[in-house]
Amino acid sequence: MSKLAPENKFIDLSDYGRFLAKPFAKSLLNTPITPVHITLLFFVVGLAAIYCIIQQYFIVALFLLLLKSIIDAADGELARLRKKPSYIGRFLDSNLDLLLNFGFLYAIHIVTENSINLMIIAFISIQLQGTIFNYYYAILRNNSKGGDTTSRIKENSFPKALHGESQQLVNILFICYTLFYGGFDKVIYVMDSKAKNSSSFPNWFMTFVSIYGLGFQLLLIGLMLALGFINFITEFIIIYSIFIFILIGIRKIVLPQKKSSQ
Repeated sequence: MSKLAPENKFIDLSDYGRFLAKPFAKSLLNTPITPVHITLLFFVVGLAAIYCIIQQYFIVALFLLLLKSIIDAADGELARLRKKPSYIGRFLDSNLDLLLNFGFLYAIHIVTENSINLMIIAFISIQLQGTIFNYYYAILRNNSKGGDTTSRIKENSFPKALHGESQQLVNILFICYTLFYGGFDKVIYVMDSKAKNSSSFPNWFMTFVSIYGLGFQLLLIGLMLALGFINFITEFIIIYSIFIFILIGIRKIVLPQKKSSQ
């Protein structure tokens, strides 16, 4: 199972780690290691990156942020190789990403001693950025013939556990997802609710949207750390949110919905 139909595939600037994630996942195909194990591994790597930021080992932190992105891509690759999509993996991945995002920004706050209020605004900003990428990507995936649909356009009901999954665990992870992401999802949905009626998006548009993919966000943060710009990261993330309004404006004006609302 592919994420997208061939005609809908685009250059994803946040997905630079996939060329290494694919052979890594393939090497695990006939082992007892599961995608969830890989998800937990990227969480551990992310925690190590947080520690390195606090200790001001910024070059190592950059390496770990890139490694985290590679491993993050590998869990989904392994699931697709085994043709076993998973709601457990989908929600666990998202929940751990949010915790790590908060940890990265809090670590930067500790080192720079910037305002905690500014740090919280930056956290809200980075989550809204990721949400708009996931929103448009979910629309494209759900409207793509044969695409991966474990990410729904609106996560407003308990999904039915897939074969081999525990419904109880899916429910718990979904509740956590709703608590963590529900507000961000609602904000982006209200800002561009009609996007769901689009049958597709041009590849160039999705490439533009991918500047808000988590991998690209972490790449920017890592580079700023390594180049000595840690004092500007929090403010940069907030200002970087301007593209949310630009993307929504392009979608509404240039790419109106192509099929009527349900």
